[in-house]
Amino acid sequence: MAVVLVERQSAHTTVVTLNRPERRNALTIELMTDLVAAVDQASNDDTQRVLILRGAGPAFCAGMDLNETADGSKAHESGGMVAKTLLALSQTRLITIAAVHGAAVAGGAGIMSACDFVVAAEGTKFGYPEARRGLVAANVMTFLRRQLRERDVRELLFASELIDAARAREIGLVNRVVPAAELDQEVSKIVASVLQGAPGALTNAKQLLEQLWSTSVKEDIETALSHHMQARESAEAKEGVTAFLEKRAPRWAE
Repeated sequence: MAVVLVERQSAHTTVVTLNRPERRNALTIELMTDLVAAVDQASNDDTQRVLILRGAGPAFCAGMDLNETADGSKAHESGGMVAKTLLALSQTRLITIAAVHGAAVAGGAGIMSACDFVVAAEGTKFGYPEARRGLVAANVMTFLRRQLRERDVRELLFASELIDAARAREIGLVNRVVPAAELDQEVSKIVASVLQGAPGALTNAKQLLEQLWSTSVKEDIETALSHHMQARESAEAKEGVTAFLEKRAPRWAE
């Protein structure tokens, strides 16, 4: 079974669906590799202007697959793919829309944050619980620091608590919140608005937003990846991930 599904919704719109519903679309090396390939393929098609990112099943994305994360031999490859995935989503010329439902947690909230728009269904939960696993939500900080107030970023990362869709909208983590039954309709409204804009002007505006920052997303991701890998290879990460898989509280060193 394909872990990423790609379809043309219309002449100018590609829909990419994360397709590991039995694992709440947890991110694996395979899934991220296929996601990057799907984004690149749509980006290289001159007829495509919008990319919609969705998740199959009960949740958008529950984050990294911690069974794979626990495998130390895959740490560098996995960490590198996280960076490549965020760069692919954030740097594409396409206007990207994340249609989020159920949960967008940790790496799932990360890929959501790399998109231009986020539309969330009521009842969706968001959060960055990495610190509770001995990890650092390093890569996503690249986007959070651009999108949110610093106080809200600190609360999300340090308290590591899940927030609801209304709170996510309040702090600017998502653009719009709608009833679950209206999620697709709301996304279609945004697509229709985007397609009224001139393709070249939108691409130019997106590139300019990137250039106006003192450092680029690529530079920030490279810095963040070093911190991510340092934490990922630590004793705390090993204990945190093991504790999660064993369904117990982690035993941090005093």
